[in-house]
Amino acid sequence: MWWVKYYPVRFGLISLLLLLVPTLISALPTNFAKLGSKVPVITNDPSGIIGRNAFSDEFKEIQWEVTEEDDDPGENHGVSDSANRAVMLTVGFVPGLKVEAIPLLKQAEEPHVVMVDKFVMDIREFSTSISGRTSPAAIIVFNQPDVGVKSVMEKLDYAMSPDTVIVGDGGCEFIHRSENSKNTTISDEQIFVAVALVFAFDQNRSPVGTGQTQFHAILSSGLSPIGPTYKAASVREKPHDSLTWLTARRDGSRENLDGETILSQVYDELGDRIQFPTFYIGVTKRRKCSVGKEKLGWITSLAFHEVLGDNQEYLFVGDIGIKTGDTFRFYHSDSTTALSSISNVSDQLRSFKEASIADGNKREVFGSLIFTCCGRGESFFGRPNVDSSPFLENFPGVTFGGTFCGGEIGRGDLTPYVTGSQEQKSIRCCLHVYSAVYLVMSYTPSNGN
Repeated sequence: MWWVKYYPVRFGLISLLLLLVPTLISALPTNFAKLGSKVPVITNDPSGIIGRNAFSDEFKEIQWEVTEEDDDPGENHGVSDSANRAVMLTVGFVPGLKVEAIPLLKQAEEPHVVMVDKFVMDIREFSTSISGRTSPAAIIVFNQPDVGVKSVMEKLDYAMSPDTVIVGDGGCEFIHRSENSKNTTISDEQIFVAVALVFAFDQNRSPVGTGQTQFHAILSSGLSPIGPTYKAASVREKPHDSLTWLTARRDGSRENLDGETILSQVYDELGDRIQFPTFYIGVTKRRKCSVGKEKLGWITSLAFHEVLGDNQEYLFVGDIGIKTGDTFRFYHSDSTTALSSISNVSDQLRSFKEASIADGNKREVFGSLIFTCCGRGESFFGRPNVDSSPFLENFPGVTFGGTFCGGEIGRGDLTPYVTGSQEQKSIRCCLHVYSAVYLVMSYTPSNGN
């Protein structure tokens, strides 16, 4: 049902080609026109790819090598002959579903005016037209860097049913083709900044012999919390630089702390356990949310902001959207935590496999995609193919591939960052860092046959 291969190449166009087609394709098409004008096609330029070599059948996790030549805009377009490059093609068939690529637009002259409400309503409209339900079965999102992916994901999470699986790459370059985008009126003042590959159950499908396709998402976290909880005391946003300056108070204290003092406290907590840690703050945000003219509701989310620096006045973090009074905690990248989380993922997949056999419904896993952080990989774990191992060990021979991302999108029961009361556990997190998100696809034949 799914076919994934990567092809080593020696040129600068690096991409993941994700194709969803109405019939099973078992060979690399020489002409994409043969797939038909209604087939959605997304070409993604990630930080690396994960899959099997089309010639040797060897499985690899490959991150692009950055060399001095890569910065040279010379005759070879900055790509060294020794650079590790490839193109990966993914072709899929999803029984009982229809698929469409739906774009997110923004105003070209107003870079912060992103048309998120229209994006959500377009997804709802497509899902309703196909399934009779406003929320689709699954959504794979590809989002350009620095284009408000946090706010996009918060609204999608708010608007979609809890049953809708949402995964993807929150920081990549892409191009796409779809029947929907051809019919979308786009002015010269608007540009694409994200695209959603939407999977909706076909209410008109034949009830006999179709069976049921299901989507499942699992998270491996590579972040470890450190230190106490803080509360933002003063916040200054720099929207054009996608930057926030803030001061904070420790939970239970009235003393206003500058950035230098805050980071000194964090380093004291960390000690010498990690030589060069990458820090983030996980900010708990409770915000009003709505789509279009609908009634306002509330959503509580956890958003990660990278710590970029400090001085004797402020702590500097990436992105905007933090408000005075928001609470946050520091997190750091941690391979030990990631390895433990990888083990938990493997246990979940093993239980999923055993349950599929035990309940007698012949549910079969037919494919999986992984979206993993570009900060992970062999240099992070000290050995190759670690993120791939849970799936390969549990489902050898089943199609599996993916990309290294600039921000991993994963929605669902995917928040191991928060412990404590039931209220805390209800906090949502859809955009992750130093993580790996696994999209597992299964199929149950009609009547168990």
